[in-house]
Amino acid sequence: MILPRTGIGVDTHAFAADDSPAPLWLAGLLWEGERGLSGHSDGDAVAHAAADALFSAAGVGDLGTHFGTDRPEYAGASGVKLLGEAARIVREAGFEIGNVAVQLIGNRPKFSPRRREAEVALSIAAGAPVSVSATTSDGLGFTGRTEGITAIATALVIQREHTASARRDTLEP
Repeated sequence: MILPRTGIGVDTHAFAADDSPAPLWLAGLLWEGERGLSGHSDGDAVAHAAADALFSAAGVGDLGTHFGTDRPEYAGASGVKLLGEAARIVREAGFEIGNVAVQLIGNRPKFSPRRREAEVALSIAAGAPVSVSATTSDGLGFTGRTEGITAIATALVIQREHTASARRDTLEP
C-alpha cells in the first residue's frame, strides 16, 4: 500500500538594511515600493518554505542541501526558480506532488489583494496546486515589529508505485 507523505518547511528572512536596499520578492511576485528581504537568493520566504516542505516530504534533504550559500550559482536566484527546481528534484526522486500550503507571517506587505496572483505563480513553478494564506503576529516578535517575514509550509507527495516497490526491496532483509 502506498501512503502519502507530508513534509514541513519553514523560512525566515529579515528585511534588507536601509543601506542595502533590495526589491521585495515574495510568493513569486515583485512588490513595488516595498522594502525587500535579505538573503543569499531573492529572500522569497514563501517560495523557500514551499521548496523545503517538498524536500522534507520526499526525504531528499533541505533548501541548504540543494541551494545553500556555498552554491554561488544560486546567489540572487528567484524563489520561483528554486521552487521549480525543488519540484523537479522531488519528481526525479520518484514522487508526485499532491499540493503545497503556505502560511505567511508578517505585517507587510498586505497580501490578500495579490493572493490569487501569488498562488498562480507558485503553482506554475511547482507544477502542482499551491495555496497561500497570511496572518500577522499581533505585534509580537520580530515579525510583529516588522523586522522580517516567516513562512511555514506543508507539502503532500505520493511515491510512484515502481519507486515504492524498489525502495521496499532495498529495505527488506
